Parts: sequence; structure tokens; C-alpha cells
Amino acid sequence: MNFKYSFLAILFVSFSFLGCTKAQVEPEIDPNKLGSLVLNFDNIAGTKDLKFGENYTNAAGEQFNLDMFQYYISNIKLKNENGTTYTVPQDESYFLVKEEDAKSQILTLKNIPEGNYSEVTFTIGVDSLRNTADISKRTGALDIGNAGKDMYWSWNSGYIFVKAEGVSPQVAAGPDGQKRFRYHIGGFGGYSAKTLNNIKTKTLPLGLDRATVRKDVITPEIHIVTDVLKIFTGTTNVSLAANPTVMFAPYSTTISANYVNMFEYQHVHNEKQ
Repeated sequence: MNFKYSFLAILFVSFSFLGCTKAQVEPEIDPNKLGSLVLNFDNIAGTKDLKFGENYTNAAGEQFNLDMFQYYISNIKLKNENGTTYTVPQDESYFLVKEEDAKSQILTLKNIPEGNYSEVTFTIGVDSLRNTADISKRTGALDIGNAGKDMYWSWNSGYIFVKAEGVSPQVAAGPDGQKRFRYHIGGFGGYSAKTLNNIKTKTLPLGLDRATVRKDVITPEIHIVTDVLKIFTGTTNVSLAANPTVMFAPYSTTISANYVNMFEYQHVHNEKQ
């Protein structure tokens, strides 16, 4: 009998300890405190890590390799498990992710209210207001004289949202003898007249996971994979041989309808600082 009570006492103490441990891992939320959150974009090709120069096969059965892949992420919103949404201030919400620049793939969001976030939403590209804003408002990743110089059509006054370039044996050789393909997809709907609009918005629920922002305690890191193969597959499969160069043309809407699905939530780290 005494053994039984001793055993129950041990169980009680053990569960009490576990409860304290959980409280330490998930400190109480103070919405007046501001922390940070990181979005980590990992570029892949199917089940493999994306590498320039490596051969891949698209949905049309065509081989290709890439030597350029970059895209704009902007207008980020975070949904709290309590139903509220925090919108990152627009001036702090433009990022250019480049495959050749590992640092660009890590987006650090500051001054985020403490909370347990269950969903992230972002724009793939640059919204119409910022496309047409005064150049003084287009700084950082949008600076067309620096970081954004290769992602802007001066002749069409607009940003390129997604750029992918490479080589495919199925593409006809150009005047220089190279079998290159070039996908420069943009178009914000037009300034004074209606034009192509390839602005896309993506929402990624975290499922049962939560990104637990706690000032000076936890800076969560949400990992998102970007599958470049999704550019070529969707409602309409894209053939490199038939469409080696796509820029400001109607067919660009087919590609943007595909690439909106290349982003997928993978996991979140809520490790203490």
C-alpha cells in the first residue's frame, strides 16, 4: 500500500515538473512587447536542393539547368492563432530572394508583436502602388540602381517579379549558338491603361505548428521551400522548346499561375535565443 502511494506521489511530482518545463518553453504573451520572426526560403527542384548547372527535367520531359533564379517577396502578413493579423509595415516588406545569395534567402522581420502565429501571407512580386511610387520610395531591394537593377524594365516602368534563366537542349540555338531560355515575369496591371497583371498572393498555413514570437526569448524561423519545377507545371504545363523566351507577353500569365504554387510551408523552429 505504501509503495502504491509513493508511486503516485512520484507521478504527481513528474507531471508538475513537466508543466513547469512547458511554461518555460512557452512564456506568456505580452502583445505590447515586440520581437522578431524569420522567413527562410529554401530553393529546391522537386526533391533535390536547387543547384546552378545541375540538370533537371520538367513536366514536358525536357531537360534544363539554371544559372539564374530570383524573385520578389513583399507585403507580408502574419495571422495570429487568436484570429488577428499583423501586417508588416510596407516600407519594411520588400525582399529580393536570389539563389546565388544565401543571405538574401533569410528574411528577418522586426518589431513583431508577441504571439503564436499560425499563418503567413505574402505577395510574389511588387504591388502596383510601389511600382508607380516616387523613386525615393523604392529603396533597398527595390533600388533599381543597385539591388534591383536586374529586376526592372525601364522600357515598361515595372518590376520583374520572377526571373529564371538557363539552358536546355530542347531549345533552338540563338544567334550566339546558345540554347538559352529566359523567363522574366512581371506586370502590375498598368498605370494609365490596363495591362498584364501577374501579381500573386500566397497564404501558407502552418498546420498544427505555431511560430511563437517572444521578445528576447524566442525568434521563430519559418522554413518555406520554393520548388522551381512548379514554374513548368500546373493547369498548363510549360514547354521550353515552345516557349523559350517569355517576358511581357500574354503567355506570362500561364507561368505566373503556375509559380504561385511553388511555395510550400515545411517547418518552424522555435528555439530559445
